[in-house]
Amino acid sequence: MSDQPAVRELRLVVTAEDYDAALHFYRGVLGLTEQGAYASEDGRVTILDAGRATLELTDPNHAAFIDEVEVGRRVAGHIRVAFQVDDSVATTAKLAAAGAEVVAEPTRTPWNSLNSRLEAPGALQLTLFTELGE
Repeated sequence: MSDQPAVRELRLVVTAEDYDAALHFYRGVLGLTEQGAYASEDGRVTILDAGRATLELTDPNHAAFIDEVEVGRRVAGHIRVAFQVDDSVATTAKLAAAGAEVVAEPTRTPWNSLNSRLEAPGALQLTLFTELGE
């Protein structure tokens, strides 16, 4: 058995109807850095660095609990993207000014983070979270 991980990178691929608006939102406003961009007569793709990736699996009951804590009701589909940011309050305001719909303002969670919820370009529901520490 090798000590090397079987998976080296998690890449979430989003097909955005308005590619330019989505690229501006995630790269220009949220601040994800560009790792590569490719274009051909068949279309365009940009790969953005979103920091360390994890895959969070939850059952429907816990997903409903998370929605209840963050939003007050069940709102997420089967995929929700969460970004850890330094200041979820300021980042929520910045993304809202860039066109994201705020579903829920930053809320302190039982797991001691400050989480907000937004509907963002590319038809993604986002959680922004700031770890509050002890």
